Amino acid sequence: MTHYPNLLAPLDLGHVTLPNRVLMGSMHTGLEETKDWNRVAEFYAARARGGVGLMVTGGMAPNREGGVFPGAAGLFTAEDIANHRVVTDRVHEAGGRIAMQILHAGRYAYGPECVSASGIKSPISPFPPKELDEAGIEKQIADIVTSASRAREAGYDGVEIMGSEGYFINQFLVRHTNKREDRWGGSYENRMRLPIEIVRRTREAVGEDFIIIYRLSMIDLVPDGSTFEEVILLAQEIEKAGASIINTGIGWHEARIPTIATSVPRAAFTWVTKKLMGEVGIPVITSNRINTPEVAEDVLSSGAADMVSMARPFLADADFVAKAAAGKAETIAPCIACNQACLDHTFSGKISTCLVNPRACFETELMITPTERQKSIGVVGAGPAGLSAAMTAAERGHKVTLFDRAEEIGGQLNMARVIPGKEEFHGLVDWFRTMVADLGITLELGREIAAGDLDAFDEVIIATGVVPRDPGIPGQDGPNVLSYIDVLRGKAPVGDRVAIIGAGGIGFDVAEYLVHEGDSPTEDLDLWREEWGIGDPSETPGGLAPAGPQPEPPARRITLLQRKSEAPGKRLGKTTGWIHRAALRMKDVKMMGGVNYERIDAEGIHVSHGEARENPTLIEADTIVLCAGQLSDRSLADALETAGVNCHVIGGADVAAELDAKRAINQGTRLAATL
Repeated sequence: MTHYPNLLAPLDLGHVTLPNRVLMGSMHTGLEETKDWNRVAEFYAARARGGVGLMVTGGMAPNREGGVFPGAAGLFTAEDIANHRVVTDRVHEAGGRIAMQILHAGRYAYGPECVSASGIKSPISPFPPKELDEAGIEKQIADIVTSASRAREAGYDGVEIMGSEGYFINQFLVRHTNKREDRWGGSYENRMRLPIEIVRRTREAVGEDFIIIYRLSMIDLVPDGSTFEEVILLAQEIEKAGASIINTGIGWHEARIPTIATSVPRAAFTWVTKKLMGEVGIPVITSNRINTPEVAEDVLSSGAADMVSMARPFLADADFVAKAAAGKAETIAPCIACNQACLDHTFSGKISTCLVNPRACFETELMITPTERQKSIGVVGAGPAGLSAAMTAAERGHKVTLFDRAEEIGGQLNMARVIPGKEEFHGLVDWFRTMVADLGITLELGREIAAGDLDAFDEVIIATGVVPRDPGIPGQDGPNVLSYIDVLRGKAPVGDRVAIIGAGGIGFDVAEYLVHEGDSPTEDLDLWREEWGIGDPSETPGGLAPAGPQPEPPARRITLLQRKSEAPGKRLGKTTGWIHRAALRMKDVKMMGGVNYERIDAEGIHVSHGEARENPTLIEADTIVLCAGQLSDRSLADALETAGVNCHVIGGADVAAELDAKRAINQGTRLAATL
């Protein structure tokens, strides 16, 4: 008896039956652009072996002008088709099915040749698009249909036509970007002509025994977006045109509302998809922030969709479905929706991977193979670096003992998980705990380790992390000054007026922690929707609440300070930094850069501005919190080196600057893979 009867139920599409209701949604990984087709094939084949019902590739450009960036991958030549055949053959050998996403970026294309319905520049691109004439539109349709035909020739089981997220097709659908007055603009009948023609001609070109997924924007989250009446009408017409499945798209990329970050509640938009259920006769897929089998099962059992799309959870764990089916869901490496190694990499031109699983997209490079000789390995420090090293070493067959001075594993993850919006870190620590036990690692907590305690080990790994940096501010020893560690561990009361010293990631986290009181919006969907101003597309075109964002009042008055003269928060995550900055602005947090910390007294902190130390200012505060950076805790490593003991130093103990769990886990995994 399965725990997930709906999730693991087959789905009949007529000419083919999928083994379960799980779609691995499209992700642009950058792998196709490497032109290492064995590497691309292994990435998808690993997920096929893991049991996913159907996969969708990252977006393939139908032509040069439609590529997300210059040189974007697509099926343009016979050589391209042959290369993609390497991928599809490998997937089919692994027992999987795969569809190719056709993605025309329209005005989102990062190049001067971009085209769209109208010549309106996107706020997230420097290039104004060329408004297409009739012949230009026909060319785009023909190129998309040709791309689908080539996908079939390359062995794909289907295609997904990207009609959401504000890309090319979406740009024709809404008045926000379509100002045309010909047969492709004006009335909704005219504006939806493009997607209908694309799907109809694609079905004619590929035949009946080929999957066509249409990605439909259920809620645009931009002004003058689609009404839900229009969404239903389009879905019905897309079904008539020959689509096999309708997949859910949420929000345009330019929307100022988070849709897939960790602070977004789980399954936050499934209510939108549920509104379409019963309006069409083909299966409907829901998506966004579904990251466990339990959440997926609940979504399906509630009637919100026929199938669920999970993308990044398959970066975190290729065996997601197989583990769920085997009753081992607790061993699934969790996607925490941090964006740090996936989307941040994509938008920085790097190969995507996963903070939790650095093997993702590196399957042919980072090999975890059984050891030829078992060693006794001591790991000191049970934060992310030490945990990943210990787990990888144990997985390879080494005998591992993991030490930590704290009474629980997790290191600084235990502080991260108390931040409102970072509740996913609870699951990450739980997973580490499960895997430590599952892999037979000897765990010794609450123990301070000295150099002499490690003599018996063949290999020693030091992952002792970091200590707070001393900013050296006169008066910082006063009773109104706290370390971020004391605050996040709840060891001391915090006043109503707070000055935070340091506006890096920890400073922003502390501010988020202190401005909230009561339920976290991430744990309360209604509260979260109010905070960000998300309405109902049945009532407001595009789904923006008429009143705009309505956050809860801040629990405290906070001033966030930094020495750097740049804008506070500038160095936060590429795809999530704007969310953190916007969230604090909505809570009236004052942010100041380019300040000098002159002294702290009972009234607050005295600062000056610029190199000339001008404009002395008192920032009145009941509590000052120090988040002024971190230093490596190398005391044990230094003692070992002095004693002539060779050790490996990883994580924050190695380099404290810009420390994050992504680098720590990657470093620990890669080290242990070589021992």
